[in-house]
Amino acid sequence: MEKQLHLNLLSSRPPMAGGFQSGSKMKMGPGRKRDFSPLPWSQYFETMEDVEVENENGKDIFRIYCSGSHGPVLLLLHGGGHSALSWAVFTAVIYSRINCRVVALDLRAHGDTKVKNPDDLSADTMAKDIGKVVEALYGENPPPIMIIGHSMGGAIAVHAAAANHIPSLLGLCVIDVVEGTAMDALNSMQNFLRSRPKTFKSLENAIEWSVKSGQIRNMESARVSMGGQVKKCEESTSSPGVSNSIGEGIIEEEEEEEVEEESNKKRMKEDDQEIKKETVFTWRVELSKTEKYWEGWFRGLSALFLTCPVPKLLLLAGVDRLDKDLTIGQMQGKFQMQVLPQCGHAVHEDAPEKVADALATFMVRHKFTEFKEGYLC
Repeated sequence: MEKQLHLNLLSSRPPMAGGFQSGSKMKMGPGRKRDFSPLPWSQYFETMEDVEVENENGKDIFRIYCSGSHGPVLLLLHGGGHSALSWAVFTAVIYSRINCRVVALDLRAHGDTKVKNPDDLSADTMAKDIGKVVEALYGENPPPIMIIGHSMGGAIAVHAAAANHIPSLLGLCVIDVVEGTAMDALNSMQNFLRSRPKTFKSLENAIEWSVKSGQIRNMESARVSMGGQVKKCEESTSSPGVSNSIGEGIIEEEEEEEVEEESNKKRMKEDDQEIKKETVFTWRVELSKTEKYWEGWFRGLSALFLTCPVPKLLLLAGVDRLDKDLTIGQMQGKFQMQVLPQCGHAVHEDAPEKVADALATFMVRHKFTEFKEGYLC
């Protein structure tokens, strides 16, 4: 139960016994290797750009990925430690379903966003960031906007909506974050973060770990999104600082599964080259250092969510996530809820089509948009 509570705080998921789960282990012929190579953002988004936002200390630069040119804007906010790339596969799916524009944002201190004060991850500051980016993109007359957030991003979406930072807000969608379970998880979150590997010997290795540990159950999404979670750092793989690394264990498991001498020799050669370069990959965000902001993200979130004066959708990985306030609110019809079983915490990555279908149906029902011509719902 304790591990389950972790799921509602950050976008990470604890390693699960047995590696793959929910059918995520793909059976392939003997000797064939699964492809953990990274996929480019351009396969899922049309454009990538940096948005400059003025602040007291100068300029902050927010990285965004976009698709579409007409219809309401879906403003996507990722979870803690992730990046806008976690929405890549979902974006391709939802864009094929309904008339819309998509803007996926790297939040401050995440992904490729560069801010003057990356240590300030308070809910208030991050919510204001959202309003500033919207203003920088659209000026004083922004188009209708549906804000959608996962985990930490869901909390920030609620704070931004409640503070009216988005004057043209159409609706609010929160994915797998509930105040009660998130608050319960705070005490043991540091232990979970310490249990994760500190470094990976390659991006492919990080992708492999994310899938085998169950953090991301969708191979395609892991291949495009994991690059937004880790970064290359110049540090020897044999140095004391990277003792808690992942690499050889996964490789040995592959060799046991797939006995192919030529493939193994090639991998050993690649390993030697990587060690000589003395480069490893580490997490872009040191989530353990953000602890002082965790309570501010989640305390009072359920009441805040219920007071937002727009149509609301709550998507959960399990019905056990509901706390008392949300249970009462749901019974009173204050928001629409849908449970997507057989998903991990990264619901929009694990089941992008199910999330896209739920959101498309919600938006069409509220007459925010229409299904695309030729799409059979």
